[in-house]
Amino acid sequence: MRILVLNAGSSSLKYELFDNLESVASGVVEHIGEPGGVKDHEAALEMAEKRLVEGGFLESFARLDGIGHRVVHGGERFVAPTRIDETVVEAIRELIPLAPLHNPANLQGIESMAKKAPGVPQVAVFDTAFHQTMPKEAWLYAIPTEFYERDGLRRYGFHGTSHHYVAKEAAKRLGKPLDACNLVTMHLGNGASLCAVWEGQSVDTSMGFTPLAGLVMGTRSGDIDPEIPIWMMKRGIDADKVLNKQSGLKGLCGDNDLRRIEERAAGGDAKSKTALKVYVHRIRHYLGAYIAQLGRVDAVVFTAGVGEHSVLVRQMVCEGLEPLGLFLDTEKNLRGEAVISAENSPVGIFVIPTDEEKEIAVQTEAVIGR
Repeated sequence: MRILVLNAGSSSLKYELFDNLESVASGVVEHIGEPGGVKDHEAALEMAEKRLVEGGFLESFARLDGIGHRVVHGGERFVAPTRIDETVVEAIRELIPLAPLHNPANLQGIESMAKKAPGVPQVAVFDTAFHQTMPKEAWLYAIPTEFYERDGLRRYGFHGTSHHYVAKEAAKRLGKPLDACNLVTMHLGNGASLCAVWEGQSVDTSMGFTPLAGLVMGTRSGDIDPEIPIWMMKRGIDADKVLNKQSGLKGLCGDNDLRRIEERAAGGDAKSKTALKVYVHRIRHYLGAYIAQLGRVDAVVFTAGVGEHSVLVRQMVCEGLEPLGLFLDTEKNLRGEAVISAENSPVGIFVIPTDEEKEIAVQTEAVIGR
């Protein structure tokens, strides 16, 4: 079965072709609608199709068996991957106020592909869906309930496709069914979040109503006193711009690339050292909270760009957590092995590369094969 996975952004289109769940080709079309770029998402799809045909991977989009789309926000309505029809398209459109930067672009990809390959089934895989198993006490904010009932203000969580994928991979590594596993999964990239997984289901996550909440990220502040943006706005400061694009690691030391920050910290740069400590402190804050919440933990998982590649961050996160059952093997960590916990560690410490595109392909195939 040939599945094309699409991740449509406002000015880019990422694509990956899977044949029987094996990746055979991938690429990206950038600068959509910008000077020097293609006109729109339809033109971007034409370019992607041309590349795949010329590469001998596909005769045309019409010969696909299915198309899987990453859709950032599914609200409360979508708790699983869903075959796309007009009703689903309109529901995604109605959710635009919850994800104004993402859902419109996701919709453009869906609608453009419907024109290009009208007979091929399309499936929406939602970033928020995995977290819809959270109990009410985990997602309800302590603000007047009318804001939830009328406007949908609640914790939704994101990176769900990644958390779900690595949770399944961790279960395989543990030799247990997913529904028998308690895990803390840590998606640490330029955007970052933690997830508490109880018996295979998300029961808490660090991102909230938007992806701004939780951990310190590349340019996002993560958790702050909620009075701070009010203080900024009273002074005419663009709080949205500051907190989403100028904060996080960048705000602390002027750089959001953790590799460079580590190099600068090793060279003695004080701001970079502080940024690393603040970054790790917040991760440990959530990790400890989720271990306490779960009670029994089978493994913690590092994934995404930082989680998979930063020896230093993994070491700093795990340092001194032996009383919680986490015993890091420093040599394994240094070598970047898949299992970096010591032989006597009650809790496994895993490094698992995430593959959101493959997870979307798996879920798409499951939906269209029903």
